[in-house]
Amino acid sequence: MDLLASMRFAIALLTVICIASVIGTVVKQREPLNNYVNQFGPFWSEVFGKFDLYTVYGAWWFLLILAFLVVSTSLCITRNTPKILQDIRNFKESVREQSLQAHHHKAILQLSRAPEAALADLKSRLAAGGWKTKVQVRDRGVMLAARRGASNKIGYLAAHSAIVLVCIGGLLDGDLLVRGLMWAQGKTIYEGGGLISEVKPEHRLPPNNPSFRGNLMVPEGATAGTAILSMPSGVVLQDLPFDVELKKFIVEYYDTGMPKLFASDIVIRDRETGLTTEKRVKVNEPAQHRGIAIYQSSFEDGGSSLKLQALPMGRKAAAAAAKPFEIDGVVGGSTQLDGFAPQDGGKPSDSLRLEFAGLRVINVENMSGGGAGKADSTDVRAVDLVNKLQNHMGSGARAGADKELRNVGPSFSYRLRDAAGQAREYNNYMLPVDLDGQRVFLAGVRETPSEAFRYLRIPADSDLSMDSWMRLRQNLLDPELRERAARRYAVAATPNDKPQMTPQLQATARRALNLFAGAESAKVDSSNGWGGLPALSQFIESEVPEGERQRVSEVLLRILNGSLFELYKLGREQAGQASAPTDSATQAFMTQAVLSLSDSMFYPAPVLLQLQDFKQVQASVFQVTRAPGQKLVYLGAVLLIVGVFAMLYIRERRLWLWLEPSPGQPETTRVRMAMASTRESPDMATEFEQLQGYLSKEEGV
Repeated sequence: MDLLASMRFAIALLTVICIASVIGTVVKQREPLNNYVNQFGPFWSEVFGKFDLYTVYGAWWFLLILAFLVVSTSLCITRNTPKILQDIRNFKESVREQSLQAHHHKAILQLSRAPEAALADLKSRLAAGGWKTKVQVRDRGVMLAARRGASNKIGYLAAHSAIVLVCIGGLLDGDLLVRGLMWAQGKTIYEGGGLISEVKPEHRLPPNNPSFRGNLMVPEGATAGTAILSMPSGVVLQDLPFDVELKKFIVEYYDTGMPKLFASDIVIRDRETGLTTEKRVKVNEPAQHRGIAIYQSSFEDGGSSLKLQALPMGRKAAAAAAKPFEIDGVVGGSTQLDGFAPQDGGKPSDSLRLEFAGLRVINVENMSGGGAGKADSTDVRAVDLVNKLQNHMGSGARAGADKELRNVGPSFSYRLRDAAGQAREYNNYMLPVDLDGQRVFLAGVRETPSEAFRYLRIPADSDLSMDSWMRLRQNLLDPELRERAARRYAVAATPNDKPQMTPQLQATARRALNLFAGAESAKVDSSNGWGGLPALSQFIESEVPEGERQRVSEVLLRILNGSLFELYKLGREQAGQASAPTDSATQAFMTQAVLSLSDSMFYPAPVLLQLQDFKQVQASVFQVTRAPGQKLVYLGAVLLIVGVFAMLYIRERRLWLWLEPSPGQPETTRVRMAMASTRESPDMATEFEQLQGYLSKEEGV
């Protein structure tokens, strides 16, 4: 009992709770287990899971410590309250007059009044100064005891009572009552998936559940009446006594792209009475119905319709020659891509599952910097293949010191999942983005949700489409067109006075195009037939002496650029377009095209999906709560403020005045004065001197 009721034990428990709360703040709670494995690794994620660090506030040990803190603090209050109340009523007027000499603050006053008149005058003066007094008459004189600041003791009771109330409120509004109700009614956690309507009654809590906190997602134009309560190993459904219909979701943005207003116009239909109530729910402005608060928590896609164009991205001629096709989908749904393997060489029967993950209509990005890993801004021929072209598919934009915020238009995300269940996530922008003066389409990919997206940057043509780039890529993978482009480049690049150089230039151009297209591999790594600029880099490293690599790389890249430009002109001729002008815009297009063609050889998908059109459907995510402990927490917060203020800013002071007739002068009074305080402060001496002068002042002066 002494241990439980001790202040040290309560402080130790409070310290552990604070540490646990810090862990619960730093470690995201109730995330999928895979997220923790990616963040902490298999071993530590399992260790942390054993201690319920992913659900700290509902962990058994956290609730047990919270309960012990309630018991300990309650015992402290129970043991000390009688003493405090007794001390508040006690003026300590029975102290001996000789003990006043032991106080630090003491003085002797001489009053030119008889003891009876002096006593009455002192009492009135102390009462005017806010002191409460009590008199004890003795044989040799009168002891006048005064006290001020007794509410300091009340602050102790208020602060400790606040801790008890807040903890009890936390226990009531936590998972404790939900788990108790589940145990009493035989309810179990649902660990599967599917539609809410198909979940069996043993996983549902009744509408009269006294305490719960769950999420309710309602798409625009739809109705929902079942909240989802997250548990460590699954979910429990909470049936509500009403249905919520979302008429319209409203979101407004700052110039930075951050939302500044979430609001939902809803209709609440009571299941018992059938009455409907229209309300608007905003952040921090919940709607109330039958003791249940409806908070605006967040918003999600409610099933937007997407119209996509699938562009084949195979690295073989046959795969690249496949025609684009259209796909219709709904965010949250999925479809099968038959005949597409994750990489070239897969069986024709292989297929990928396309999962439509999300749609963002507004994307405000910082466009002050260029793309990470970008080439030299003047000409791609100035790039050193060996030293500078080591990264592929870098980030789409780089945040610089100066911000240039711009809405770059809609984007959508999706996942491609193979037969083994492994999936990559993709994020593509609908419109071209202006990066360093060049408009490019951004196609992002990442292996895991913990990674940042890496973006393939596809240059837009004069029609702001990627048709020219896609046609150039298809022609690059065609052996016949590569041969024609090499021949045309050799003829155009051969000096008039050296016609014998044409066959050599044609062979070099053919070799450069074949390496770039992945049609042949460098000897250093024969397993890498993917091509791109790394293939040329490997070729130079394996075939050219180190001292000649810089010069040869520039020559080879110049030949590659010229051959690709001939390939580009062949594509325009096939499409019935005019000859490409040799201006700065064409040069910028070709510079970016070379880099994006190289990166596309490493694009980990057989198709690239481009958003053509969409119909957005928003959904509001509400947090619905029935919190019986909320009022206790509010009351505890008020008491805590009052208690802390009383203990810190109110000092209890006690004053003793011993009045007796002056020796040989019965009409005058000698006053022995002493003052003490529960907390000594630097201004205590000043206050005592002021009080001494105030009490010794003669009437009328």
